[in-house]
This record gives sequence, C-alpha cells and structure tokens, in this order.
Amino acid sequence: MAGFFSSQLDFILFFYGLAFILLGATCAALARGFGENHAWLILGLFGFLHGSGEWLDLTALVLGDTPAFAAARVALMASSFILLLEFARREAVLLGLRWPRVWLYMPLVAAVALAGAIDGANSAGIFARYALGFTGAGAASLVFARLARDFSDSRRILALGAAAGFALYAIATGVVVPAAAFWPASTINYVTFLRVTGVPVQLVRGILACWISFSVWAIWGQQLALEVSAASYTRFLRRQFIWTLALLAAILVAGWTLTEFLGGIYKENVQQEARGDIDLLVSHLARETATVEGMVKVLAASPAVSSFVVHDNKQDLRSVKLFLDRIVDASGARAGFIVDREGALLASSGDRSGPPTRTYRGVPYFQKALAGEAGHQFVAEAHDDSPVYFASYPIYDDKGGVAGVAVLEKSLAVFEADLSEFDWPYFLIDPNGIVTLTNRPNMLHRELWPLSAAQTAAGYGRIGEANDRPLLPQEIVDSTWITVNGDRDFVRRRNVNHSDWSLVILKPPREIYASRVLGIVTTLLVAIISLIYMFGRERSAYDRVQMERRLNLQALAQDLRSQATTDVLTGLNNRLKFNQSLAAEMARAARYRTPLSLTLFDVDHFKEVNDSYGHNVGDKVLRQFAAVVTENSRNTDILARWGGEEFVMMLPGNAEAAVRAAEKLRAAVAQTAFDIEAAITCSFGVAEYADGDTPESFVARADRALYQAKLKGRNRVEVSGADDLAKTSFASVA
Repeated sequence: MAGFFSSQLDFILFFYGLAFILLGATCAALARGFGENHAWLILGLFGFLHGSGEWLDLTALVLGDTPAFAAARVALMASSFILLLEFARREAVLLGLRWPRVWLYMPLVAAVALAGAIDGANSAGIFARYALGFTGAGAASLVFARLARDFSDSRRILALGAAAGFALYAIATGVVVPAAAFWPASTINYVTFLRVTGVPVQLVRGILACWISFSVWAIWGQQLALEVSAASYTRFLRRQFIWTLALLAAILVAGWTLTEFLGGIYKENVQQEARGDIDLLVSHLARETATVEGMVKVLAASPAVSSFVVHDNKQDLRSVKLFLDRIVDASGARAGFIVDREGALLASSGDRSGPPTRTYRGVPYFQKALAGEAGHQFVAEAHDDSPVYFASYPIYDDKGGVAGVAVLEKSLAVFEADLSEFDWPYFLIDPNGIVTLTNRPNMLHRELWPLSAAQTAAGYGRIGEANDRPLLPQEIVDSTWITVNGDRDFVRRRNVNHSDWSLVILKPPREIYASRVLGIVTTLLVAIISLIYMFGRERSAYDRVQMERRLNLQALAQDLRSQATTDVLTGLNNRLKFNQSLAAEMARAARYRTPLSLTLFDVDHFKEVNDSYGHNVGDKVLRQFAAVVTENSRNTDILARWGGEEFVMMLPGNAEAAVRAAEKLRAAVAQTAFDIEAAITCSFGVAEYADGDTPESFVARADRALYQAKLKGRNRVEVSGADDLAKTSFASVA
C-alpha cells in the first residue's frame, strides 16, 4: 500500500494544491458576503499561495530540484502560513478576542531564517511548519470554533467542521515534517507516518484541505442563500453543492485513471530499458572476462606447462614463467598462477608470489578446476577497491587426470572506469549483498539491502565496518518497483558469469512523472472548465433571482403608480391623474394654438338609484356606466371619474366636436339596459379652452354648462358661452 501511494505522489500533490486553490477562490467570494471582510481575503490568499506551493513541489518532483528552488518553495510556504496566522489574528480581533499584535511574527520568522542559515532549506522548512504552520492552522481552528457560536443555522455545523479540519491540519502539516537529524523530526516525520499508516502524509493533508475548502464553500453558499432569501435559490444552491462535489470527484477519478494509463505506458518502457541496460552491462562484463577465460584454457593446455607440473621439472620454470607473462599480457590479466593439486604455488607471472594465504586449497575456483571444470570467481580484496576476477582451468597429466590448475587474475578497474559515466546507478554486489563496484562512490562497500548478522560479518570481514544504512529496504530477487529515498524506482538484478555475484541497476522514473504530467494537466483543465461552468450556473441563477426581484419591484411600482392615478371602482383615471393631464394639455394648446375642449357629465337622479337599490347596486351601475363611456370614446380622449357619479372627459378639438362626442355618449347611455329597472340617462356640460383660462376656470365653465343642462331637464348637452368665460374670469380675479 505504501509503495502504491508513493508512486501516486505527483497526483496527490496536484490534488492537494487544487483543494487549496479552491479554498482561495471560495474565500475571495465569501469576503463579499461578509461586507468585504479583508480577513477572508487573506485566508483566500493563503489558499492560493499554499496551493501554488504544492504545485511547485510537484514541479520539483517532475523536473528535479535545486537548492535555490527548494529555498524559494520554503519561502513561499512560510509566507502562506503567515497569511493563515494573520487571518486568524484579524478575525479574532473582529470577534472581540484578545490576540497578540503583528510583532508575534518576528520571533517565528527569525527562527525559520536562523534554521535555514545554519542547516539549509530542509531545516528551514521544518521550522516553518513547527513555528508557523502549526500555530497558524491551530489559530484558524479556534477562530472557526468561535465563529460557530455566532451562527444559528446550518452554518454553525459547517464552521465546526472547518474548525475540526484546521485542527487536524495543524497536526498533519505542523507536526509530521520531513525527516531530519534533530528531534522531533528524527522521530515524527514523513517516513514514520508512511510506515505506520501506509499512506503518505501529503494525501492526508490533501483530504483535509478538501474538507476545509468544502466547509468554507458551504458557509459561502449559506451566506448567499441568506442574502437572496429565495426558496428556489436555496434549493438550487444545495443541488449545486452536491453536483459540484460529485463532478469534482468524477473528474479526479477519471484524471487519475488517465494519469495512471499514461504513466503505465512509460513505466513499461522504463522496465524494458532497464532490461536492455542490465543485459548490456552483463555483456560488457562478460567481454572483460571472456579473454581471461579463453587464455587460461590456452595456458592450461600448453605442453610446457603440463610437463612442468606433471614432472616437476624445475629447469622449465623460466620458460614457463615467460610463457605465463605472455599469456597475462595477451589476456589483459593482472597476474597468472600455476598451482599443483595440493594448492601450492608452482609459478606466477612477473614478480608476483601469490596470495597471502600461500595456498589455494579452499578457494572455490581452485576446487572447481580440480573437479575438471572451468572455475570462475569474483573476489573483493581488502587492499584493492576494485574487485578482481579469477578464471581457472585444470592442467591434465598424460593419463587425463588433473595434475594442477592454471589461474588468471583480472582486475575490474577498467570495467569500472568505462561505466563511471553511466547515467543510472549500477552496483556489482558480492554474494553477501555488499557493493564492491559502482558508479556511485558513496555507495561503495555498503549493504545494498539489510543483511543478516552472519552475512554482515562475512562481507565486512575483508573491507571493514559498514559506513551507512542500506539503500534498499529488501533484497531484490529479479526486478521490482521499490521506494528508494522517498522515490519510486525500478530495480533489476542479474547474476554475472554463472556466479553468485550479481549486477543491480536502479532506474529512477523521473520520466514517468513527466509522462504523467499530461494526465495531471488534462485533469486540471477539465476541473477548471467544470468549476467555471458550475460557478457560472450559480451566477446565472443568482442574476435570474435578482432580475425576477427587479421585475417584481417594477411591477409593484407600476401597480402603485396605477393605484395612485386610477379610480378603484370604475378603473378610469382618477381626479389627480386628470388634473395632471389637464395642465399639460392646456399648456400645449396655448403654445401651439390647437383647440381643446372639456366635457363634464354625471348620471341623472343617481341618488334615487342608491336610495332605491342600495349602494352596492349603485356601484355596479357606475361600473357599467364607465364601461359604456369608455367603449364610445376615442383613444385620444382622456376620461376620468371626477367624483361620485360625476365624470369628466378632455378632447382635442373645438366645442362643436366635443358636443358631437357628448351627444354620442348621451345616446349610448340612454340606449343601454343597465341591471336595474329604471332607465339611466346623463347630462353633459361642454367648454372650449380660451386664452386666459386656468384649469380651475376651464373646469368651472364646463361645470356651469352641466348645471344649465340639469336646469333644462337633464339628459342633454349644454355648451359654455363667452359670458361664462367672462363670469368665470371675474370670479377668479375676485
């Protein structure tokens, strides 16, 4: 399980960063809901910076790290934690809590800077987590817990959830830190957490970041719902929240699947390349040793050597040594030996007198040759950093028996020099698992994987004590993916030259991360597009609700204006509306010299209708009367109820046109059958606008004409004359 999650570290860092970027966007929106609260803006900035920092960690994982890049990431992380602490401080002040001032940051930042100056970026990052991360996340947890007390709805539960998330995040980010030589980082660190839980702490942090982000997002949604106060919008937000969670989960799962697929393609390529590379190394080593294996057979088959060994002819020693020197030179060997059956040295090349033991009796390659087979053995000698290769072959007597053994010794220093520039780490290990040859000098003479006490004693009996812990956590049998120093590497092992020595090659899969980046980038783009769409839907729903509210307000205003200018009983314009229109039309008539007339009329004997039938019936008659008048008037005429059973109409045109219109109305009313037995008639008074008229005088003249119609028997039309204008003007002056 630990190995699987370690191989997914790139996607975990992406997921971790995305969660905090989402927190930043949510807090920026939430700040508006709290009246541009700058504390929430600061929390949003923390989310943006911290999420960006995790993506920079992903970049370092994919492209490689440098001291300068590591220092920059530590600075960004420390800055984000300072913002988190500042959010908690400002929000605490707004809540009326006692809180240290800004000077609090000075000793904390100084501790981080001092750690970095003394022990580098890793220690600075650890102290940033201790001093700033733990403090900031813990303070944010307290602030959200305090905010929960001020909420009376579901926001209280959400705030408590955010408080719990920040409390756990304080432990995950401020207690579990990268491994270091000092306590407590030496005990409570990433490696320990992975070993105990089986998951990397970055995954736990990412889950907590999602928890916090969605809790804050839900608080923002509740705040919007309270602002809008619309049941439909509240239901929409709830569905939107659930759909967004489901959509993001689906995108992340699909993105992880795509990333795994792309990484798997390159992973297979890595494995194939590793097979090819280790085969190349084995064949290279085989070429180095093939010459001595062939030449030792030539040496053993030499008649002179055979005669020298079988007959123990000391006189042939010089010629045998000369031949032995030539064999050594031709094979590229370091030395050559001729040994009898008892393991005693008979001859050696040059001035070489043989190994310190002065006997070959217990040496495996000697025993192999005595058995009539070719012997091969790698040996790591205490006086030489490079191992040597021994090739042996039996020397037969005249009867076909083994009389002695020919041995050639080959140094692997040339092989080591040829492969020193090899890009990927390789190791030649002895049967005990000790590295005897490598292109990584710091690994020389180290255990490649943990050994038993007997293996350690056997291996280090020649080369001294182990200088460091094993590189690999377990022995490699053939090939596997394994975690090495926190990275997921491919390791392959092959025995060499039919011996129990083996070559191990380590393939760092940095290119695998590079190929997986395509899946991560695709996931990011789809997530961004989906979030834009979901937020766009939310904004559209918000605007729709606001538009409906504006339309409702406009309709209400229109209704209020209509109520203010409309007669409730008849639906005609009321007196206020008519007076406004009368003043405007009189001004237009005076300016443009256009004729304007006014007709004032009422229902004859309407009091008898009310007395005989009651006011309800009287109101019904008035409504019918208004409908008849409206039906028989022109669109250009302005009709209004003047009061009680009295009505007024303003007409463009002279008095003659007004009289014709009034006669039409009078006849229409007289011919209408109302919902009472009595006939309904009406009387009309007509006046034409004249220079010097005021609204009051104009209406008064029409009223005087109406009065004349009443006096002359009702159900008739009368027109105001010139003397009426003079009388009205005199009355106005008086």
